[in-house]
Amino acid sequence: MESADPDDSRPPAAPRRLPTLVVTAVVVLALDIATKIAVVASMADGQRIPLLLDGTVSLVLVRNPGAAFSLATGMTWLLTLVALAVVVGIARFARRLHSPGWALALGLVLGGALGNLVDRFFRSPGPLEGHVVDFVSVGWWPVFNAADSAICVGGALLVGLALFGVEIDGSRPSREPRGVAAGEGS
Repeated sequence: MESADPDDSRPPAAPRRLPTLVVTAVVVLALDIATKIAVVASMADGQRIPLLLDGTVSLVLVRNPGAAFSLATGMTWLLTLVALAVVVGIARFARRLHSPGWALALGLVLGGALGNLVDRFFRSPGPLEGHVVDFVSVGWWPVFNAADSAICVGGALLVGLALFGVEIDGSRPSREPRGVAAGEGS
């Protein structure tokens, strides 16, 4: 069947990128859970294992009751609710998702948020107050985990996409000055 408008030259819609988001989130979540299980099973709290550069990069088991960089340590329940809101927000955005870059970035953030939520729900001292397992130490930087890394990389990618004008639906804003339509000004 032909288009009702013969001048309709719109490009076909980009495919939905939900599988990219879901696969990315699942991989991040699995990696985060697996690394935390391995570290907790093989290290004591506070134990340091130097890896590179005379210990500048090392493994050290820390149970973090706060947010990134151990901020808001008395607000564990609030951090859990914020992470849940991030998960719900990403789920709502997923319906409009056509950009592969946005799918990757949101998948990284979603997987990281879920990874740390698993700790908040299932680690001591109890549900909504569980301490997140952190174990990667790099110099003066605070100790972090795979979920934190995914959230930071995903967040940086989201900022880059926004700066370059890539929309969640894969489109880019028009570069024409406002008020100038094709053929005007002659």
